[in-house]
Amino acid sequence: MKKVIAFGTFDHFHAGHESYLKQAKELGDYLIVIIARDRTVKSIKGHLPTHDEKHRLNAIKKSTIADKVTLGENEDKYAVIRHFKPAIIALGYDQFAFTFRLKKFLIDNKLDSKVVRLKAYKPTVYKSSLIRNHEAKLIPNAAA
Repeated sequence: MKKVIAFGTFDHFHAGHESYLKQAKELGDYLIVIIARDRTVKSIKGHLPTHDEKHRLNAIKKSTIADKVTLGENEDKYAVIRHFKPAIIALGYDQFAFTFRLKKFLIDNKLDSKVVRLKAYKPTVYKSSLIRNHEAKLIPNAAA
């Protein structure tokens, strides 16, 4: 069985996320989606996501695209790769956190995972930060 792993925050689950997950699913037989922990999102993006990690996890589960959906690790961000040993690591067009050392990690851990960068789907329309900013304009204090 060819396992694919995909990572993301998935705040404001939208058509861009859906496209990303469907592209990832097409790369193998079993899609594992790792949801970024709230703490990790804050450290990378400088703010907490609008929706907490459990809400985001449930939104991805409800989409039924993934075969397995789980929260990432707080301490060792690569632990899930070591645990699941995916054939393919699917990255979004805009994912750069934790990817700089990814190839070295794979070599050091003797993992033969292929890293694939997926295509954007209307990134000027479907991007969580754009949606969050739009909602903040419509609903005062929504981004606070």
